[in-house]
Amino acid sequence: MRRREFIKVVVGSTAVWPFTALAQQFERIRRIGVLIPATSDDADYQARAEAFLQGLQQLGWTIGQNVQIETRWATSNPADIRRHATELVALGPDVILVNGVAAVTPLLQATRAVPIVFVAVADPVAAGFVDSLARPGGNATGFSTLEYSFGGKWLELLKQIAPNVTRVAVIRDPAISGGIGLFSAVQSAASSVGVELSPVNVRDAGEVDRAIGAFASGANGGMIVTASSLAFAQRDTIVALAARHKLPAVYFHRIFVRSGGLISYGPDLVDQYRRAAAYVDRILKGEKPGELPIQAPTKYELVINLKNAKTLGLTIPPSLLARADEVIE
Repeated sequence: MRRREFIKVVVGSTAVWPFTALAQQFERIRRIGVLIPATSDDADYQARAEAFLQGLQQLGWTIGQNVQIETRWATSNPADIRRHATELVALGPDVILVNGVAAVTPLLQATRAVPIVFVAVADPVAAGFVDSLARPGGNATGFSTLEYSFGGKWLELLKQIAPNVTRVAVIRDPAISGGIGLFSAVQSAASSVGVELSPVNVRDAGEVDRAIGAFASGANGGMIVTASSLAFAQRDTIVALAARHKLPAVYFHRIFVRSGGLISYGPDLVDQYRRAAAYVDRILKGEKPGELPIQAPTKYELVINLKNAKTLGLTIPPSLLARADEVIE
């Protein structure tokens, strides 16, 4: 290459490089808010948050390079959740990921402009978060956790493992649409299997303790724990009550069984967090949350604790064991 041509190439290259570097330098780092109604040492929620971050990374988002994550571990206290929701909105994030009805409600009260992606919501339409499953409208979309038919499935599981049960305490949160709907679903199935139901509200540990104690004074009792953030926060207390009163119990999430409970059946919430990363990615790239349909669970988990079954004197049917995703011995 002649000297004049070489100089021309070099000068041309150096002229382009600074502008490219400058554009990269000033490319806006996107900000994602994350609102979790639990404490930062909660291993289950840590696993969910990690799945979300892994999902973002697989989609090309790297913390500190093109995205910043603002996480608020809000505990399960309503006042703490409201405070953290307000704080996150004030930061002006591009999108917020939030878990459960108890956290979505104050977040939507704080903003109708910031895009929101929720997970672990039983019935977002009945809760008033979205207009419809197909076209949510507004600034929120996300992932539902349960169909109301689960109420009947939980009762069916309980009768399979404890056929002598004729009375069932149903722990639910009456303040959320999912708590009301799931209890109604269990109630619809109860008469066909000859079971009498007793609703137990899960507002505080003392109330649950008294209600379960009174219920357990009768014979042939069992328990179903429906999905709610309050039940999740009080899981150790609920599992301990079932053990103390020797009540066979079906739970909505595997963490109860790992804590000593008998059996659980419900959606894989870690998977939902991983899938939520794709919705956050689409919103960051310009899509509107109101046009992204609500997604149903795609993975469900059946977990059985044989040690608990032995303590209760129950024999788990082989067909049920064969279906289990995890068996704790």
